[in-house]
Amino acid sequence: MVFIINFLAIVPLAKLLGDATEELALHTSQSVGGLLNATFGNAVEIIISIFALKAGLIRVVQSSLIGSILSNLLLVLGMCFLAGGIYHDELKFNQTAAQTSAAVLFISVLGVMMPAALKAQIEEDFEKYKIAEAAVNQTTLLLNNQTDLVKAEWEHHLPMETRLLVLSRGTAIVMLIIYGLFLFFQLKTHKKLYEDTGEAEEEEKHMTWPSALIFLAGITVLVAVCSEYLVDSIEGITLAWGISETFAGMVLLPIVGNAAEHLTAVTVSIKGKMDLAIGVAVGSSQQIAMMVTPLMVILGWMMNQDMTLYFEVFETAVLFMTVILVFALVIDGSSNWLEGAMLIGVYVILGIAFYVA
Repeated sequence: MVFIINFLAIVPLAKLLGDATEELALHTSQSVGGLLNATFGNAVEIIISIFALKAGLIRVVQSSLIGSILSNLLLVLGMCFLAGGIYHDELKFNQTAAQTSAAVLFISVLGVMMPAALKAQIEEDFEKYKIAEAAVNQTTLLLNNQTDLVKAEWEHHLPMETRLLVLSRGTAIVMLIIYGLFLFFQLKTHKKLYEDTGEAEEEEKHMTWPSALIFLAGITVLVAVCSEYLVDSIEGITLAWGISETFAGMVLLPIVGNAAEHLTAVTVSIKGKMDLAIGVAVGSSQQIAMMVTPLMVILGWMMNQDMTLYFEVFETAVLFMTVILVFALVIDGSSNWLEGAMLIGVYVILGIAFYVA
């Protein structure tokens, strides 16, 4: 009941959050409005991740972060394409801006894949050492001298856990710097690329920008409170519904956490504002991948929690294929309802996969 009540409470809050975001976009620009919505929407994920990280629930943090990225790229963006395509034959958006955003996502995938590749290489080196050590026990001193060289080469390195931490923390710092440069690119040097290219009608302003910003912050706090109760009820949900914690972390929590961005993105896509919709959906994924995830690594460093960028192979592969798919769909600068249906279909497939995982 706690889960259901708070889930239902987030829906109208998400609508209000979307209204406040549109008001801010009218006072500033579509790109700034999308960035603000993504930022306030991701505040929920940040709060949840910090509490979970402090409790040492590193696996939960990693699952929720990956799940949030997949939810935004497949479900939210898919719903935008589908809903916008129903009301408009074809929706145009800035091709260069979309490609740049996808390229930033590729960097995040690289950051996640490097620790997995390093671990695979370390395990392979360790296997070589074990094979040589076994050969020594059965052969001559000559082989023993050769094995000593292999052993020395293996043991001069740091332990695997330490190497993964060093790589993850160094990569996290670089990712944060790149994301900062991307924001400077988006908001300062090339901000014209991120202005809405749709033929949306001029809308009347109903709130001043300070009022809209305060309203947006207040709604975000209420959403965060409801989300905290949702997280606390996850254990009961897994027992009552017979689902795994992985499924809850990868599917249920991201759907709830992204409710605000979801409703906002769909609403503006129906109005033909696809640049704003993509700014919310893809922009939220960028923030999770390039800001929130590395930020959790740095905070874990400060909390003495061994949070790394090493994810399970299945999750890493899924993230890589998802970014490739999204890049292929946005490269032409237009969208339709069929592309939206395909993205939603892929998300359903992944949901089934995580359910049986």
